[in-house]
Amino acid sequence: MRKKIMLLATVLALGAVAALGGAAIPASAQGGVNFVLDSVLRVNPEEETVTMPVYRGTFGGSPVHYIVTESSNKEDAERRKVNYAPKLANALGTRAVQKVTRTNGVVDFSGTVRFASTRPLRAGSDGTPPGTTPPPSEGDANYSPLITTGNGIVLNASQVANASGVHDSLVNLDLGARPAGFPNAAGEVTLGTFGGFWNSSDLLYLHMDASALDVATIEGSTFAPNLNFAPGLGSNNPETSARSAIIPIENGIEPRNAPERQGLQSFLENQGDPLNVTQTFPGKQDGRYSPIWDVHILRWTEEAIAAGERRRLDSDSDVVGEFDKGNLVSTGTGPPNPSLDGIRANNAISNCPIVVELPSVNPGQRGAPQENR
Repeated sequence: MRKKIMLLATVLALGAVAALGGAAIPASAQGGVNFVLDSVLRVNPEEETVTMPVYRGTFGGSPVHYIVTESSNKEDAERRKVNYAPKLANALGTRAVQKVTRTNGVVDFSGTVRFASTRPLRAGSDGTPPGTTPPPSEGDANYSPLITTGNGIVLNASQVANASGVHDSLVNLDLGARPAGFPNAAGEVTLGTFGGFWNSSDLLYLHMDASALDVATIEGSTFAPNLNFAPGLGSNNPETSARSAIIPIENGIEPRNAPERQGLQSFLENQGDPLNVTQTFPGKQDGRYSPIWDVHILRWTEEAIAAGERRRLDSDSDVVGEFDKGNLVSTGTGPPNPSLDGIRANNAISNCPIVVELPSVNPGQRGAPQENR
């Protein structure tokens, strides 16, 4: 996993430029890039990083820096150049949405994050998780990445830096840059991503916040338990749910260079991204997309593995097909999801906005760095 770069609080206070990123290395093969999140300025597919505008807010009079990736309002999303996610409005009135105020364009947050210098959970020498792990960054009692000023619009606005430190996925923060087309931006931030799949296409998504402690620790996300108040556990209903499913495979094929490699255990053993499958995609499926991923973990059965059925899965229909055959079983104890033929939810949310699609490109052959023009 790429090295995480932590900034000193004085850098934020002074507004200095932190030029900490390394040179990009072109991949071995070229691939097309679809900038799903239009506010992404640059992407390095091989390094799995994206650069985007960062905004300055406040908490208790101190500076807070945050990103915006989704809006529940279509016109607002277009103006901000972010993903349209109308289902986020279904979380209004719950603790999943943080109430903020805005004065002269500056957001004052009612909750914030204690950022910690963390490392994601990794397997021990025998392939099992270590007995102790450092705590992840943690939001306070009022923190959620979902915010509203009370105008009926919900934004996905994860905090990435404050006086305590920076988000674990932060690679570079440049508060001297002024990205064109984003007049309210305070600078640019480069964040690490994970690779995954939607509808057989390779994509990159951020990993910003998680409602469960173990998920936050594994991902290197901010522990934000208020997210679990978002309605719609085990549901993709656009009228009532703020969630959509993400489907990790617990015990996929593990060797790093195996063409069919996938899975959480493989990820924990430092063999590559888990290559999770997402149920929805921005701009598709009549507004069913949400970055508030309802975690649905599946496991290959021993019988399926013995019969040679285990392989990489790259779409929700592919996953459901193997589940219906009995080759995969749910690990969740939550309600069965009718949109996934009864796969059970795991009662955890991972806030993972989709940012880039790399159609018809296999992981590991993702092309050279590109700018969004």
